[in-house]
Amino acid sequence: MVRIQESASYRLDEIYRYTRDRWGVKQADRYITGLFEAFDGIEAHKTPSRPIPADFGVEGCFFRYERHFVYWRRLSNGDIGIVTILHERMHQIDRFREDFGLL
Repeated sequence: MVRIQESASYRLDEIYRYTRDRWGVKQADRYITGLFEAFDGIEAHKTPSRPIPADFGVEGCFFRYERHFVYWRRLSNGDIGIVTILHERMHQIDRFREDFGLL
């Protein structure tokens, strides 16, 4: 099961609003639906992911979806936790540490 953690939920809302305001509801719906399909593909290995670089100081994986990087980790109960979603222009390490509560 995929669980969207608080920071990722906030980012999804931001992404939806920005996309809707800039390109319309259809595009926003398509983008968010695609993200959720990618989340669902993690367990089936249909969404290729790479380990988070050691510089980040946490264990987990990430993948790129269009203009965003999705960071996830396996939770203690075996579920997949979507930790955060960052736009490619965001400074990855600082934003990642902020969302993980490491700053």
